[in-house]
Amino acid sequence: MHLDSASLDAMPSRERAALVNSLSGFKSANLVGTADADGRCNVAIMSSVVHLGSHPPLLALVVRPGGEERHTLDNLLRSGHYSINHVAVDMVDAAHQTAARYPRDISEFEATGLTPEWWEGFNAPLVAEAHVQIAMQLREHQKLAINGTHLVIGEVVQAEIPNGCVNEDGSLNLTEAGTVALTGLDSYHRADLMKRMAYAKPDLPPRTLS
Repeated sequence: MHLDSASLDAMPSRERAALVNSLSGFKSANLVGTADADGRCNVAIMSSVVHLGSHPPLLALVVRPGGEERHTLDNLLRSGHYSINHVAVDMVDAAHQTAARYPRDISEFEATGLTPEWWEGFNAPLVAEAHVQIAMQLREHQKLAINGTHLVIGEVVQAEIPNGCVNEDGSLNLTEAGTVALTGLDSYHRADLMKRMAYAKPDLPPRTLS
């Protein structure tokens, strides 16, 4: 099947959204936790976290268009704090349910059975059930002119990682951590390790690490 701009534009909107959401391949599945000024908690599943740099440790998050009706965006812009929590195999059902459009006065934590966890000095809830938890400080926010989406850039200020899930080179073993991957809007996948490759050099062939 070959698609061009005209055929994409002619597709029913929901089908087009499902297809284009899948074109980027496997994505990270994360729960983003925030709280408003009154301490009301919000948690929402997102698949747009991107690594921007390691020093300082920066992660980007793309949020769909909207302002106050997007509780996550409104909360993090006001407080400057938000959490990123890996969705694990044993919490997919609850994590996916956070995508439902609950009114502001209903916490997704309570509605889905997830547990907010608070760290000292940090003004956003983390997800207690998540195996990998990351506390983020807002550093930059841009509303993109091309389609009204929001680019949120944050710095990692704290993180909780399971013991035994860090490789010798410092990388995180996502399979051991139980982290799942997401495609499109609703398909979850186990992260099984196929192989690890050595650092690529122009004078050496591809090499598999032992």
